[in-house]
Amino acid sequence: MLIVHVRVRVKPECVEAFKAVTLENARQSVREPGIARFDVLQQSDDPTRFVLVEVYRNGDAPAQHKETAHYQTWRDGVAPMMAEPRASVKFANVYPDDPEW
Repeated sequence: MLIVHVRVRVKPECVEAFKAVTLENARQSVREPGIARFDVLQQSDDPTRFVLVEVYRNGDAPAQHKETAHYQTWRDGVAPMMAEPRASVKFANVYPDDPEW
């Protein structure tokens, strides 16, 4: 498993538009065979900040995800909404260690 946290800060006037396109991307992403989970989190005390939690089944899945039309639509659509460049951190799961998760 590979877990990626993508930190995003959007312009205040773009919060609702960002949520709409990001939720559509998440709904399509969880249909990919290489994605086990895709969470969209909004920070409680600052609604312009989001974390996307992407859980991939293997190391090849992120590259495959970036080739999909829904990801490319999301990437291009949210680019002008960003208040700063998005950043990501990669993690390996320690627990649960169930390969079916």
